[in-house]
Amino acid sequence: MAIICASAAEAVKSIKSGDRIWCQSMAATPYRLLEALAQHAQQLTDVQLLQLHLEQADAVCAPVLEGHLRNRCFFVGASTRDLVNCGRADYVPVFLSDIPRLFRTGDQPIDVALIQVSPPDRHGNCSLGISVEASMAACEMASTIIAQINPQMPRTHGDASIPLRKIHFAVTLDSPVVTHDPKPFSEVHKRIGENVAGLIKNGDCLQMGIGAIPDAALAALHGHQHLGIHTEMFSNGVLPLLLSGVIDNSRKVIQPGKTVTSFAMGSRALYDFLDDNTEVLFLDVAYVNSPAVIRKNPQTVSINSAIQIDLGGQVSSDSIGNRIYSGFGGQVDFVTGSQLSAGGRSIMALPSTAQGGRESRITAQLSPGAGVVTSRAQVDYVVTEYGVARLRGTSLRERAQLLIGIAHPDFRESLYKQFHNV
Repeated sequence: MAIICASAAEAVKSIKSGDRIWCQSMAATPYRLLEALAQHAQQLTDVQLLQLHLEQADAVCAPVLEGHLRNRCFFVGASTRDLVNCGRADYVPVFLSDIPRLFRTGDQPIDVALIQVSPPDRHGNCSLGISVEASMAACEMASTIIAQINPQMPRTHGDASIPLRKIHFAVTLDSPVVTHDPKPFSEVHKRIGENVAGLIKNGDCLQMGIGAIPDAALAALHGHQHLGIHTEMFSNGVLPLLLSGVIDNSRKVIQPGKTVTSFAMGSRALYDFLDDNTEVLFLDVAYVNSPAVIRKNPQTVSINSAIQIDLGGQVSSDSIGNRIYSGFGGQVDFVTGSQLSAGGRSIMALPSTAQGGRESRITAQLSPGAGVVTSRAQVDYVVTEYGVARLRGTSLRERAQLLIGIAHPDFRESLYKQFHNV
């Protein structure tokens, strides 16, 4: 049974030097526990904090923690980006679907799991709420589980349940769950969204991420019918389609009638919709992102973004040149699964330019040092505000022509010349 602590500082007191700590991530980041950890870690050495993208995590990124606590990132966010790129934190390139397996095989040992959960129900079961991802696997393998019990955390269904008796130390802290309210999208994002929506058919099962492009695409789908959701994550753009019945999950083979995800990040209205909603399943990301599972739903469509795409179709989405920006996430998981699905498709969507229009995101060659996340043999559709290029089955010469055709007009001539000079 959990030891109920009076404060966050008391809850993290059992953490010792050399511990490898997993922290539940995204909008469920237990930032109050991280604040306490940042203080406690100053008396320790060689603590590793394993994580996906953390929210409100500046406390564990402070310079004073050098030599005491080091962030180990399976996905890089705003708080860890500079640390990774100056060598004060580590980035692990890995498919999102592989992270739970790293834990369960012991290839990545876990000593402590820091989580944020809903209060226990009448059966004594808490819920991991809006972010299961790899945290359930971490809880299975950690020798110590430390939890913030938060009355504001939605209770979700699926793989989210964790009995209070399995938690070792718990503290009740009523604190706001991180929200991301919807923002107006630009004309460029609107055109990209419309181009993406033009590739969606009735009955498709969708995977998408967070941000202006997926939200713009979802906003253009209100004339569709019988859409499904099987995705690692979703945000605000899904909610109107669920409420209107456009998304009804009726054509799915895997969990028909259910929206399947591993984590969500959005507005308080989205979280209120998810609270105790049995039609939404939050499942282990090893399952959600398994290509063997993804392929079983017919007409699966993956919608992902990119930082840069070269004229051969190589996709860089975790780095800008040598500078690490984000991570692999589930892009390759869903690119693979969607293309194995009967009638499935994968889409890479991106604005044609960066730096206020000064740089083309479609380039003759990737920037020096840029990592390839999705290979040129895997790319299907590429979408910008200028149109759609289908690269699957095309030669290098053909795909260069197609990609130049959807690049910003200001860069097409130079791209053409560069391609012929390569």
